[in-house]
Amino acid sequence: MKRLGKVNYILFLSFLFLGTQCLQAQSVWSSVQVNKKSVYVGEPVQVSITVYTSTWFTKGLDLGNITVNGAFTVYFRPVSRSFMQNGKNYSGVELIYHVFPFSDDDIQFPSLDIEVETPPPGGYKGVKRVVKSKAVTINVKPIPANFKHSEWLVATSLNVSERWSGSTKNVKVGDVLERTITRNAGWTVAELIPPTEWDSLPHVSIYPGRSEIHSNKSKTAISAQRTETVRYLFEEEGDVTIPDKVYTWYNSYHKKLYKRTLKGMTVHVGPNPDLGMLESVRDSLMFQQQEIVANENKNETKTLTILGLSPKQFVIATLGALLLLLLLFRFFKWLLKYIKARRKAYLHSELYYFNRLKKAIRSKDELQIKNAMYRWIDELDLKEPNINYLIIACGSESSIDKTALATTLTLKNVKELRKNYLLREEHQKKIFWINP
Repeated sequence: MKRLGKVNYILFLSFLFLGTQCLQAQSVWSSVQVNKKSVYVGEPVQVSITVYTSTWFTKGLDLGNITVNGAFTVYFRPVSRSFMQNGKNYSGVELIYHVFPFSDDDIQFPSLDIEVETPPPGGYKGVKRVVKSKAVTINVKPIPANFKHSEWLVATSLNVSERWSGSTKNVKVGDVLERTITRNAGWTVAELIPPTEWDSLPHVSIYPGRSEIHSNKSKTAISAQRTETVRYLFEEEGDVTIPDKVYTWYNSYHKKLYKRTLKGMTVHVGPNPDLGMLESVRDSLMFQQQEIVANENKNETKTLTILGLSPKQFVIATLGALLLLLLLFRFFKWLLKYIKARRKAYLHSELYYFNRLKKAIRSKDELQIKNAMYRWIDELDLKEPNINYLIIACGSESSIDKTALATTLTLKNVKELRKNYLLREEHQKKIFWINP
């Protein structure tokens, strides 16, 4: 009894030690939060991924930017977080992303495998751990029907400025004025600032130049700039009115549409005695325009295509290829099963044993011929399963000796016996079906 009590005491201490270890076990986990579940095209969503540990991190956590299908992403610096619970301090690192959808298809911020280094309780050396974050789906609403797609911009602010190259006060036929418009938008990326639609003017040829775009990111904010140029070639004398240029943007925080207007002006075009230069200037500008368009198309193809397909077409083609592979896999699986079944049926068929008999006859081994002959006869529907009955029932008078032995039959003889046997069986089946 004393020994039993000692054993129980040791077991009690062991369970107590293991329970203490479990209570001190390290906890590492992640959480994902979004500030909006539904947004318009171009409207930013803040996605915050926070990784927590019950000790601390021995190595900085910085995943950098990531790819989200159907959206542009902007990554900001990691931010340290901590909280107290039940008297215990937990450390965390928050990774902040701003996601800008560029189409009205729903987007998914992907699940991430985040590698961290954190020591266990009571330790000081970091141990590598991988924490998996949850994926988040964001609903993307299309551009409202009463807004032009070509002018849609979601931003917190918009500043517009313009600059003219050349004198707008002294213009004559054949002169070229260059106009540069720069837009700076808050809380968007440069790719989402729509290109300017230039107004057509009577007696003026318009040649848009190459656009320049870039995004500016600070530690806590992002803005974007788009700079565009256009050349006006004045082809006839008289007054030309360049209308106001209106730019709009939608502020998602205020739920309002705002406008910025560049005031128009009237240009007086005077005569030019040297009209021959007009054609030369026009040809030069046309050539430059063609180069710009060719380069932009080339860059657009490189940026927005995968193997010559748009991202959406590429996804559809990939899914189609996977479906085709699945169908082919199932077909070949069925085909293999069918071939195996046919092979199994053949190995138990009369034809299989007849082929073995032919092979035995070619070998000219009397014992092998005899065994193969009787094994084949066992597969035939005969009243008497022996060679003599087979010869009498299926042999021809002219070709096979009624008293022949199995070992004396030739390959030609056995082929004739089988042919006559099959014809007899076919005839019996017809009689049965006609007069059952």
